[in-house]
Formats: sequence, C-alpha cells, structure tokens
Amino acid sequence: MTVTEGWPEAPEPLPSPVVDNHCHLDHRAYAKGVEGGLLIPVDEALDRAAAVGVTRIVQVGCDLEGSRWAVETATAYDSVVAAVALHPNEAPKHAEQGDLDDALAEINALAQSPHVRAVGETGLDYFRTGESGREAQHVSFREHIRMAKRHDKTLVIHDRDAHDDVLKVLDDEGTPERTVMHCFSGDAAFARECLDRGAYLSFAGTVTFKNAENLREALRITPPDRILVETDAPFLTPTPHRGSPNASFLIPLTVRFMAGIAGKTVEEMCRNIDANTVSAFGGDWPHRI
Repeated sequence: MTVTEGWPEAPEPLPSPVVDNHCHLDHRAYAKGVEGGLLIPVDEALDRAAAVGVTRIVQVGCDLEGSRWAVETATAYDSVVAAVALHPNEAPKHAEQGDLDDALAEINALAQSPHVRAVGETGLDYFRTGESGREAQHVSFREHIRMAKRHDKTLVIHDRDAHDDVLKVLDDEGTPERTVMHCFSGDAAFARECLDRGAYLSFAGTVTFKNAENLREALRITPPDRILVETDAPFLTPTPHRGSPNASFLIPLTVRFMAGIAGKTVEEMCRNIDANTVSAFGGDWPHRI
C-alpha cells in the first residue's frame, strides 16, 4: 500500500500559514478494510501539511510513552513542539496500578524540556471514565495545572461531559496565564465562561459537523484573538471526509469553514490563528523550510 491510499485528497492550500495546535502523529488511523491501520511517516506528514499552509504542529502526548515520543520528535523537527501529559482516561489506570504519583513525576520531568511548550492534554472526561475513576482524574488534572504554572507552560485541557467540574477545578487552582480548551465542545454560554478565564478556544473538524450548531454559536461569539484551530488527528476529520482518517494537511477545510461562520476572509482567519497560536504557546516558532 502506498502512503496516499486510504487518506482523503489534499485540499486547496491556505493563503497564509497556520498551526495545527493539537495533533497525534504517533497514532494510527483505523480505516475500513486497512489491516493494521494507517500511519504517515513524520517527514511526509510534515511535508504534506506544509504544502497546504500548515507549517507547524503541536505534537501532543497522552501517556508516558506518547509524551516521551513527543519530546523526541520535537527535538528532531524545528516545525514541531511538544505537549506532555497523562490523558484524563490514563490517570485512573495508573491509580489502579498504584503508580500515579510516579507517572506524574515523569511528566513533570519531561515538561522541563525546552522543546515542550505545553502541559496537556489533561482535564476531565466523564464520557469514557465512570465515577470510580473521577477522583484520580481530579488529582491528575490539579497536578498538571500546577506543573503548567511551575514551568511556565501552556495548559491544554481535555473536557468531555465535564464542563462544570473543569471550571470548578480551574477556579480552585487558578487558571494558568496561557490555557487552551482543546477541541472545544461546549456552547456559547460555556465559551463565555472559558473566555472570562482567559482561555483560548481551539476548534477542530467537529465544528463542520451538521449536528454541531452549538460549536458554531460558540465560534461566532469568540473574539478574533482567542480562536485556534486543530485536527486532533487522526481523529475528528472535517466534513466532507468525516469517517476517514484525519491529518494536519486537512486543516484548510476547517479553517475555510470557520472563516465563513465567523464572517471573515480566509486570509484574516489564517492570520488570526497564526498570531493566536504564537501567543497561546509562547515564543517565536521557526517555519518549516
């Protein structure tokens, strides 16, 4: 099988570069009829993304192995920076094994790398983890917030069916200076709550889904200087390729859709997203050559 088989066609390039602020280059995409799944080699993934104007990527770790890989990859590629964390659904597993403290200590050590810009994705997930795992999620989330502050890193929040409790924990711990609501999943009212706390709202391919009017309402009320875009690849592929594997080179589909919803030109949306990502994740980023 060639690399291109099983993947959607690349869309028209964007007029100005943007950043995919949440990607999982190490995760296989499972496609119907493809044994073993699909995985684009990192070099090709970055080349294909850059060809359509997605010149930089935040590679996000969700467990210890993935966080180590994120740091290694960001060290090897100038266009990649890393985020490290235990995903909310990983925390209960470590609690059951009795090594949650040790796992959090390793994330804390990884977070000190200069190639790490963010701590996350952390947060709360009440969809996949039941009540028995919530205590471990809360412990982990609070410690990740403290790490972000301790090392002056951006906090990247995963929030699934837990809006109220995410806000309660943030208010209790104090929201870090730079906080990103990954794959924003709320409505306009929740968007205002997050914005009031200084957060950036990151929109994924879900904003293009027919049943996601709540996300479009949230996007409409989000100030231009608080909007980010992501893939969460290989998941959450935007329309019209929903159900197919996702990758950073498909971000132009989401950006063009967002521009239409926000009443902006594609160029304006690209420039806002690019500037916002630098602000949200700190420092200047080299462009891929």
